[in-house]
Amino acid sequence: MGIPKRIKAIQGQYSLVDTIPFQLPVQCTPSPVLMAIFPINPDKAKALLPAEVHPLRVGGKGFLVVTVINYLGTNIGTYIEYSIGIACTHGLKPAPPVLPLLFMNCYGSGQYVVDLPVSTKISVKGGKGIWGMPKHQGNLDFKIGDDTVSSQYDLDGKLVTYIEIGRPSSTPLPMNMSTVNYCSFRGMLMKSYIYFQGKAGIRLFNWAKARLVLGDHPRAEPLKTLEIGDKPLMTAFIPNAIGTLDDHIESWFLHQDQPPATAPEGMESVINLPLDETWPPAPTAPIAGQTFGNLNR
Repeated sequence: MGIPKRIKAIQGQYSLVDTIPFQLPVQCTPSPVLMAIFPINPDKAKALLPAEVHPLRVGGKGFLVVTVINYLGTNIGTYIEYSIGIACTHGLKPAPPVLPLLFMNCYGSGQYVVDLPVSTKISVKGGKGIWGMPKHQGNLDFKIGDDTVSSQYDLDGKLVTYIEIGRPSSTPLPMNMSTVNYCSFRGMLMKSYIYFQGKAGIRLFNWAKARLVLGDHPRAEPLKTLEIGDKPLMTAFIPNAIGTLDDHIESWFLHQDQPPATAPEGMESVINLPLDETWPPAPTAPIAGQTFGNLNR
């Protein structure tokens, strides 16, 4: 699915939302993206998902999706976005296996975003305040080497996660796709859409090479419950992706069988954030017990 005609029709128009000015569409210049998908225990994943969001299951496995984008130019400047999500469906009941991959719209297929650090406060303000994405500022990098592409995510001087994939020798596959993000914010489940265009190098199963390291920061603890497999199911590198955010979002009230004991995070977390494009220092936490060589061997 490509960019909707409505988004194309408003190109060049202007918006002002939460003091952030946008020239539409909300889009990036060609920017590098790395992605890796790992198998996880879907029953463990369910504990991290709200009601009506279910782990997408294939062959008794769920899927952890790590996507890092080094935005080289956007409506709000440059920044890195490090997405950690669980592949999911949306509905009153869990979807049957496999079918959500074939009929994505029918089952609300997408990913539920568990963590989403970014480099700048303006990205936090816009992404969380407008689209409900769980953004927060973190220490991030994005490194493209001869043989690998990697990104490290630190917070409070501690490692949260490190992802490294084998760099493909070429990126021949054209992409024109849409993805769905589900996020929790303000006591609501938020659904947003992003459209990607570019050429990718994709590796599957035994040809996919990647390492995911979980650190000792508390934000890594929920991920450690997922029983993440050592071997990825897929890796992808897109050196020049163009991402376009839809300005259409959907939301539902989050609900549970008992009254919530504490108020969920709300607009107070973003309303006073400045339009600051300053990056924090690069991550420096050691990646203990790991030796990184040539993943292409």
